[in-house]
Amino acid sequence: MILMTLKLLPILAAFAALAQSPEGTHLANIRQLTHGGSNAEAYWAPDGKRLIFQSTRPPYDCDQIFIMDVDNPEPKLVSTGQGRTTCAYFLKDNKHIVYASTHEADPKCPPTADRSKGYVWAVYGSYDIYLATDEGKIEKKLTDTPGYDAEATVNWRTNKIVYTSKASGDLELWEMKPDGTGKKQITNRVGYDGGAFFSRDGKRLVWRATDPGNAKAMARYAELIKEDLTEPMKMEVFTANANGSGVQQLTHFGCASFAPTFTPDGKQIVFASNKHNCDGRKFELFMMKADGTDVRQITDFGGFISFAEFSPDGNRLVFASDWKAAKRYEFNIFVADWKD
Repeated sequence: MILMTLKLLPILAAFAALAQSPEGTHLANIRQLTHGGSNAEAYWAPDGKRLIFQSTRPPYDCDQIFIMDVDNPEPKLVSTGQGRTTCAYFLKDNKHIVYASTHEADPKCPPTADRSKGYVWAVYGSYDIYLATDEGKIEKKLTDTPGYDAEATVNWRTNKIVYTSKASGDLELWEMKPDGTGKKQITNRVGYDGGAFFSRDGKRLVWRATDPGNAKAMARYAELIKEDLTEPMKMEVFTANANGSGVQQLTHFGCASFAPTFTPDGKQIVFASNKHNCDGRKFELFMMKADGTDVRQITDFGGFISFAEFSPDGNRLVFASDWKAAKRYEFNIFVADWKD
C-alpha cells in the first residue's frame, strides 16, 4: 500500500501543478507571437492562418493595424500609418478587412484621454470605419457620421457587420453590410454599448455595456460622453438576439467585464473581468453558460489577459496579455490550444 502511494505521488503532484498553472485546464501549448510594444485585439482570418491586430510600436506613436501569420509571426502594416486606428476584422472572403481610423481628420495621433478625470477611454468623434484589402489598400469609407464609429466585427455566415456608433447621439450597436449599406440601429438604451460579437450562426450577439441598474455608473456615463469620454471600469456583459430583441444582462459584478465572445457551439461565453478586485487592473478570463449561469475562472495569470477569440476550427484561442512582459504597459499576443 505504501509502495503504491509512493508511485502515485509524482502523478498526484503533476495533477496539482496543472490545477495551479496560470493557463488553467483549458489552455495548453501557449505560444507568444509578439515581443514588445502594446498589442491587442487580435482576431482570426477565416482560414485560421492569420491574425489581424492593433499595435503601438516604433515608429508609430499610437495604434496601427497589422496582420501576421500565426506560424510565422512577422507583423505587416495594413493601415495607413496615420491617425489612430482600432478594432480590425477580416471579411469572409479572407482578402478584405474593416477597421476604424482617425487618419482623414488628422494624420497625427489624436490627443490621449484626459486622465485627470480618472481612468477613462477617449471616444474619438473622428473615428470612421473603412473597408480595405488585406494588403492595406482602402477601397471604401463605410461610415461618415459626425460621431464615433468603431468596434466592428463580422459574422462570416450572415455577412453582417456589427459596430458601435454615436450616430443616434448615444453609443449604440448598429449593423451594416460589408459595403456600408443597410445600416440599422440594434440597441436603443442610454449608456455605452460596444465590443459586440456574433455567435457563429449569426443568431445572437454578446457585448459590454453600462449597467442600467447602477445609478452612479449611469450618471458618470452621462457626464463623460458629453466630452467624448467613457469609463470602462464599470461594464457588464449583455446578450440579445441579433436583431436586438430579448436583451439580457448576464453579469452583475459592478466591475469591469468586457471582451466577451461565444464558444464555437454558442453555448458558452468567454470574457475578461477584474471581478475579484473591481478597482484593480488585474483581469483574468472567465467562462459562463450563454444564459449567464455557472460562472467560473479559467485562467490565473495574475496580470492582464483579455480579447480572447476562438480560431475558426475551434481548436485554438488567441488573447492579449502582459504575461511575461519585460516592462510596464507591454502587452503581447498569445495563442494556445483549447482543451474542452
